[in-house]
Amino acid sequence: MQKPQGGVRGIISKVSGPTVIAKSIGGARMSEVVKVGTAGLMGEIIRLDGDTAFIQTYEDTSGICVGEPALLTGESLLVTLGPGLLGSVFDGVQRPLKVLESRSGPFISRGLSVPALPQEKRWRFEPAVRRGTKVSGGSIIGHVRETPSFVHSIMVPPGVSGTVAEVEAGDFTVDQAVGRLEDGSELSLLQRWPAKVPRPVKGKTVSTEPFVTGQRVLDCLFPIATGGTACLPGGFGTGKTVLEQSLAKYSAADVIVYVGCGERGNEMTDVLTEFPELIDPRTGGPLMDRTILVVNTSNMPVAAREASIFVGVTIAEYFRDMGSAVAVMVDSSSRWAEALREISSRLEEMPGEEGYPTYLPSRLASFYERAGAAECLGDDSRRGSVTIVGAVSPPGGDFSEPVTQSTMRVAGALWALDYPLAHSRHYPAINWNRSYSLYDERLAPWFHDHVGESWPSQREGLMRLLEKEAELQEVVQLVGPDSLQESDRLTLETARSLRDGFLQQNATSEIDASCPLAKKHGMLTLLMEFHELAAAALQAKVPLARVLSVPEREELARLREIPADRFQIGAEAIRVSMRASFEALREKGEQR
Repeated sequence: MQKPQGGVRGIISKVSGPTVIAKSIGGARMSEVVKVGTAGLMGEIIRLDGDTAFIQTYEDTSGICVGEPALLTGESLLVTLGPGLLGSVFDGVQRPLKVLESRSGPFISRGLSVPALPQEKRWRFEPAVRRGTKVSGGSIIGHVRETPSFVHSIMVPPGVSGTVAEVEAGDFTVDQAVGRLEDGSELSLLQRWPAKVPRPVKGKTVSTEPFVTGQRVLDCLFPIATGGTACLPGGFGTGKTVLEQSLAKYSAADVIVYVGCGERGNEMTDVLTEFPELIDPRTGGPLMDRTILVVNTSNMPVAAREASIFVGVTIAEYFRDMGSAVAVMVDSSSRWAEALREISSRLEEMPGEEGYPTYLPSRLASFYERAGAAECLGDDSRRGSVTIVGAVSPPGGDFSEPVTQSTMRVAGALWALDYPLAHSRHYPAINWNRSYSLYDERLAPWFHDHVGESWPSQREGLMRLLEKEAELQEVVQLVGPDSLQESDRLTLETARSLRDGFLQQNATSEIDASCPLAKKHGMLTLLMEFHELAAAALQAKVPLARVLSVPEREELARLREIPADRFQIGAEAIRVSMRASFEALREKGEQR
């Protein structure tokens, strides 16, 4: 990739919020990074008109005056990739917040530029190749133990190839050469890659494995594939942030990239204070050992919101190239879209629906299309994936607004959050009548083979019960429950048990915050078996009140409180007792 020459100076002719116009800046290129004003604020060219450049700045432009210089850097927005990423907290343009705090205090000084990765720290490098080995882009030349639970693979940058002339083990900083090719190219621990350019792969693959979230309503009713995408829309207070944090903690991903895009400062403060204290249920170590946080709060410059999500997905692609399963949580893309709307209005572009730019759908698609399972570059057969879950904040919970609709067109699943469920303290407040997944058929064979042969049929039975309940509720609102037949009233009671005992979880409970697939299967099997036994008892002329009074019904309601390692024993005891109780009921009914 040829880079433009930096060092060209232009003159600022207008300042309009985060948008700066510079004239006499010939030779500039789209998406080139510019140092704006004497303060050296970081900005990016978003439009060119002859020798006039329109620059969106990533910092506050207060005090920047007409006539100050604008300096081309010759580079686009680059993301630094290498050991030291895991456990880090960055701002929207990948500046480490801890380092910024140590240099400028709690408020970030304008124009402050610091390396993304620690420059002084030395990493123990163990080579995986020898002199004379032929390598190409993506080839693994060695490893670094980045955290106790993660081994960082050092790869040849894409586009570089040759024969290894020199490589050695030892302790190196990220920018020191650990090897050299015969053509003189040096290989170090780090790479730099343009944030808005997808990293190359041998090819995308179709994943047939689910992205396990630990949430029963998602894994059972609306699963997504590893490398899939999901849209998570919901109004204020419906639990988007809590659900995304739960996914970050408990989902089956090797690496988590959490992007706080324009969210309120108090929510991001909770993330920054809570995540370092969390224990990873997979390894027993700190969760931050496999987590990267990209923080851009609502009071930061709006232009950095777009940069933050592309920085996050570029980091995710880098770990995918090592063969890892990476999950990207974005909270929320609506804040990014609002930033696009503001910048578009300052550029005096023709507005689209509700003032958003007409290119909003293509921008959203350019982000979500970077998800997927892939065969990685290199000389081995490793595979990796990037799974994206993007929260959307529609005003007033109106899913017909442009950002939600545009996201639904490109995402493979809709996890619709619901105001009534959230207000009734039902977590997660996923509306099962409104949500959907386009991955159902693809994932059904995996669930059949790895969870249980009855899983697909039980899932269909659960959906039918919930759909039947929705129909019956309309009747109940008109004429009351007493007008229903006993079989329909049993459907309502069973659906309520499924809602409260299966679909609902407790995000603050150590036992119920995440649920393994085997426990999900066991819970659903028992609850559906209760419905079948109860329906058979009604056929045997047992009154509904007697059917609903069996003591095991209370035990079914507490299934989620049984730890996973003891669930099988507890569930089997309940099953035996429940069958005995219903057998006794049927015998009494037949005697009458």
